Amino acid sequence: MTYKVAFSFADGKTLFCNVNNNELLLDAALRSGITLPMDCREGVCATCQGQCESGQYTQDYVDDEALSAADLAQRKMLSCQTRVKSDAAFYFDFDSSLCDNTGPKVFQGTVSHVERVSEGTAIVRLALDEAAGALDYLPGQYARLQIPGTGVSRSYSFANAPGGHSLEFLIRLLPSGAMSDYVRDRCQVGDVIPFEAPLGTFYLRHVDRPLTLVAGGTGLSAFLGMLEQMAAQGGCGQPVHLYYGVRTPQDLCEVARIEAFSGQIPGFQFIPVISEREAVWEGHRGYIVDHLDARALSEVPSDVYVCGPPPMVESIKDWLQAQALPAVRLYFEKFADSGA
Repeated sequence: MTYKVAFSFADGKTLFCNVNNNELLLDAALRSGITLPMDCREGVCATCQGQCESGQYTQDYVDDEALSAADLAQRKMLSCQTRVKSDAAFYFDFDSSLCDNTGPKVFQGTVSHVERVSEGTAIVRLALDEAAGALDYLPGQYARLQIPGTGVSRSYSFANAPGGHSLEFLIRLLPSGAMSDYVRDRCQVGDVIPFEAPLGTFYLRHVDRPLTLVAGGTGLSAFLGMLEQMAAQGGCGQPVHLYYGVRTPQDLCEVARIEAFSGQIPGFQFIPVISEREAVWEGHRGYIVDHLDARALSEVPSDVYVCGPPPMVESIKDWLQAQALPAVRLYFEKFADSGA
């Protein structure tokens, strides 16, 4: 039996390797060309320490001077003593440049579908060469797409779960912009798009607490991948609330796809929020912070994931701080309009 393991680093890069049953994590990394820093290999020096953010594992020996009881409770681990028991993800608080095998890598995808899914949003689907195998990434990460015929690249979160030979991206159509103009005016099935991936440290961690997902605009893309993975696994064992904020009802996209998750993820709730006061809308209005449940977040420790424009992310951060919710773990990704 082998397990797939992701190594994420402070510079936003992610590397992957396969770990054999009962193999030490450090040995598997070195076998794959990922030279994690190390020294003693005896569980004493803590040079190879990281943190498990998803999956199950055991450790052979950890010296008290290397990791404290509090460290262990936070799922910190020593690579030289760790044996994974499932697919897993580990985070290391240093740049991937300390390892020889650094990502991201360059791939090519062929446009297989392009569709306008709201007034200002398109979905672009890329087909990968099946002979090259599936692309490894974590739900929530992103790719940097190169616009055909230009030297310009733009970054977009994966809008589907990993594991297949097709990638989806939600792309906001600005009045003017390199990617917006290409998708709106020139993108055709059969176009070849080079891209770098995987990138980013915003991804779904091991789920052991209720989840509050907050999406602004095309920040929804990252959560579509997360939800698709949860659905494939039959749920995550915790309640999941998705808040999706846009300006008008016409800006909502992929609503049918989101609503279908209610039948696939036990405890899933979808709350779209419209900010424009004059819009014809019978649902939630205003801003997402107007509808977050401080009492629920204070009663049960929860994880909050936020992806969207910087003002929205900052408003959520400020609201959480004002509510004094120390048990909430916050993960966020900001993005801004790419411009021309």
